[in-house]
Amino acid sequence: MAHVLTRRGFLASAATVPWLAPVTRVVAQTQTPPAPATPTTPPAPATPSTPPSPDVPYGISPLGLSDGMRDGSLYVPKSYRDTTPMPVLVMLHGYSGWGDEMKSTFQLAEEFGVVIVAPDSRDVTWGRSAPGFDQDVRFISAAFRKAVQNLNLDPDRVALGGRSDGAGYALSMGLAYGDTFNHVIAIAGGMMAPVRKKGQPKIFIAHGTTDQQMPIERTGRLFQQQLKDEGYDVTYREYEGGHATPVDVVREAFAWLTGKSFKPAP
Repeated sequence: MAHVLTRRGFLASAATVPWLAPVTRVVAQTQTPPAPATPTTPPAPATPSTPPSPDVPYGISPLGLSDGMRDGSLYVPKSYRDTTPMPVLVMLHGYSGWGDEMKSTFQLAEEFGVVIVAPDSRDVTWGRSAPGFDQDVRFISAAFRKAVQNLNLDPDRVALGGRSDGAGYALSMGLAYGDTFNHVIAIAGGMMAPVRKKGQPKIFIAHGTTDQQMPIERTGRLFQQQLKDEGYDVTYREYEGGHATPVDVVREAFAWLTGKSFKPAP
């Protein structure tokens, strides 16, 4: 049976996560249903012209969490409504990159209805010695916290993902915090080195068959088989090409996260 993290479990597991605990508590709180309205005072419908929060407008906005040059971006689709929880994806960039590189996913965020949190790594790339237990996780947690404090997010579709170096960090950290991130997306990643394994997240891995930077035999194929052998629910896709990733592969990852149908472009 596919693992589904209930709201109670989501809240209970938060107490054991040092940097993400405050974040998960807020996620659970956003799911408390409002008191029923009386027949004479029906609730006012959400309108597209009303921003989700004074601090988080529709579209792209800076995270505003860093005094330095490295900060990141938050993207809220125009389909977002405060009355309906929306999936969230924390998406990590590649080596020497920036969160702004994730702009390529914003059209998919609109198509599938997903909030994107795209932080910048604290250094030229994400930490390799202890993914999920270093300076990067503190900033990722702060970025995630900003989203959950201002938006109504779906606790059953909380994803950590990335591409290239970001994919390796996301896969390693996602396995370590699988009781918080119940979905993990790793695209063209080259590392899987979790400090621990906790929870049972669903995992989507995609890799190019001719990737020269991170050869598939030593990465994607190896990782997906190992995870399947360990009992994880893994969706694995190989695509023709190298380290670059076709849009349809990323689109399939979004469809997988949201549970919506996926049709490749003609």
